[in-house]
Amino acid sequence: MTETGIKAQIDQAFRKARLERDEPTKTVIGMLKNKVLTELKSGSGAVESDELWLASIAAYAKQCRKTIAELEPLGDQAVEALAEARFELEFCEQFLPKKLDAEATEALVRKIAADNGITDKKQMGRLMGLLMKNHRDEIDGELARKAAETVLG
Repeated sequence: MTETGIKAQIDQAFRKARLERDEPTKTVIGMLKNKVLTELKSGSGAVESDELWLASIAAYAKQCRKTIAELEPLGDQAVEALAEARFELEFCEQFLPKKLDAEATEALVRKIAADNGITDKKQMGRLMGLLMKNHRDEIDGELARKAAETVLG
């Protein structure tokens, strides 16, 4: 593993957070390290690598997005929990590849639909399959689904 790898960046961020007594950052890093350690000990044969760290961070970010969506309707009751979840998501996103925005996602969906002659809502599964097969790291699945509904609708 290179010294500029994700684990090295996480370790550096943890050292900085410890020195600055930054509890929220220490907490999110602890959660991420726990996710990676759990996967390493799961017997799946996983080895510590940037790919494992990225997968763990992406899974945690997805969990944070879900938590945020559940907390937002609660309003004032969930202000602290919502702030914490947003902070954790923001921390994770600095390590993840940048995704296309809604406009760029829709343009990509339109191009793939046109290139493959997909014009009917019944072909939504095929369109999503092509999108995810070739562009999984570039697009947000939820944005892609909405764009596909718009294009085929």
